[in-house]
Amino acid sequence: MNYRIPNFEDTFSFQNLFHAWITFSKGKRRKVDVAEFAARLVDNLRGLERDILGGKYKHGGYAHFKISDPKPRDIHKASVRDRVAHHAIYEALYPYFERYFIYDSYSCRKKKGTHKALRRLAAFVGKEGANGTKTVLALTCDIAKCFTSVNHAILIKILEKHIGDKRLLAVIQEVINSFSGGVKGRGIPLGNLTSQLFINLYLNELDQFIKRDLEIRRYIRYADDFVMLSRDPDILLEYLPKIADFLEERLRLTLHPKKIVFKTVSSGVDFLGWVHFTEHRVLRTKTKQRMEQRLFGKPKHATIASYAGLLIHGNAHKLREAVRQKIQDDF
Repeated sequence: MNYRIPNFEDTFSFQNLFHAWITFSKGKRRKVDVAEFAARLVDNLRGLERDILGGKYKHGGYAHFKISDPKPRDIHKASVRDRVAHHAIYEALYPYFERYFIYDSYSCRKKKGTHKALRRLAAFVGKEGANGTKTVLALTCDIAKCFTSVNHAILIKILEKHIGDKRLLAVIQEVINSFSGGVKGRGIPLGNLTSQLFINLYLNELDQFIKRDLEIRRYIRYADDFVMLSRDPDILLEYLPKIADFLEERLRLTLHPKKIVFKTVSSGVDFLGWVHFTEHRVLRTKTKQRMEQRLFGKPKHATIASYAGLLIHGNAHKLREAVRQKIQDDF
């Protein structure tokens, strides 16, 4: 693991930009904008290198579109030129900042992800509940409009604690300030690779507060959703307003008032698309219904494969059989 950030010239050298291009363009070569950039690849990369190293880099605008994932999301897509710059920044910063993140942050990190978060939650339930002999309470929360609420000035101050090179900071700040989520000086776009790192860096402040200051042992965060477990209901209820105050005062974020849920694990805890119980988990009803509807249609093979991978992580025998049958019918 690299524990230092490469210097400015190395980060944006032609060699690094070319490597960033290779990483970015994988699986995208047939897209029109990517093919056009590739047609004059050397000239385009040389131009990007010249602008950045010369202090003249300006980030362009964004193309906006909506997706359902499963809920509606606004995606903002930067130009190919800017996305190559994003990859160069990400590859320079990620190895350094990865070591500062807590173990139980699972979104947009290498060797992490949803499945590991689910397994970790099951392990936490088992340990906290002494293998089903103790009652375990869970507090689940969601941060309202997290990406569009990120405060640029706060994010930049966090970065300044680690990055001393003002030239590198200037490029990063150009990327951050290139987007506004409706209020000037706030918001990072879902479409940027750098946003995956920035949101983890931003919410790492919350992670450290919960783990180090409040000393909550059983805590898991995935993007803007998090869950805490304890045998003592008073602890969770005492810490909830402290967490809300920290988010508001330090990060200018708020908890979604309708998504704060406090209940026993034995009554079912909804987290990452599954409802978790003491010794098993089942698919959330809406997730199950959405999958069944898609299976009745003509889903892509990749969609069917992703369902098959998802369903091995919980109790969903009938739906697994439906997916298996769909795979057999398609071949």
